[in-house]
Amino acid sequence: MTYSDIEIIEGIRQHDKAVLQAFYKQYFGTIHHFIIQNGGDEQEAKDIYQDGVIVLYEKIKNNNLDLSSSLKTFLYSICRNLWLKQLERKERKVGKIEEQEELIRDEEEEVKDWESEKIKVLQMKEALMRLGEPCKSLITDFYINDLNMQAMTEKFGYTNADNTKNQKYKCMNRLKKYFFELYRR
Repeated sequence: MTYSDIEIIEGIRQHDKAVLQAFYKQYFGTIHHFIIQNGGDEQEAKDIYQDGVIVLYEKIKNNNLDLSSSLKTFLYSICRNLWLKQLERKERKVGKIEEQEELIRDEEEEVKDWESEKIKVLQMKEALMRLGEPCKSLITDFYINDLNMQAMTEKFGYTNADNTKNQKYKCMNRLKKYFFELYRR
């Protein structure tokens, strides 16, 4: 049996179980459809509908119902708002979980990168040790001690800056060769 809005409101006020059961069945389909269409499942639709009916029931029992639309529209609005709040809570939880997983992945990548860089530094040091003199000193003075070509020319006794640059270039090629031999191990 279908009841009018006024009959439903009065039936709830009078504790009429038949009216309440009919009302409960009368509008569930609409809410169920809405929840399912918006990412929910059967149980969530039942839970939201139950919560919406309780809110409406309490408003009627406490004489706080200010009905400016049909009862169906009013109940739909309540359930819609409850569902949107639940989706927001879900999204926040999922977002927080995804955020944490992202941070963990970032930290793991950072550790891997750091370990990789540490290995490369050790390999570079070993390659530099293999290089021998004067190449080791040329590379160290230019890249670590920031000496310019003129200062290096005077220090190493080359005839001009171009010769120093040429020697540094040859040393760098040998260093790269040693490094990549070690890197491939």
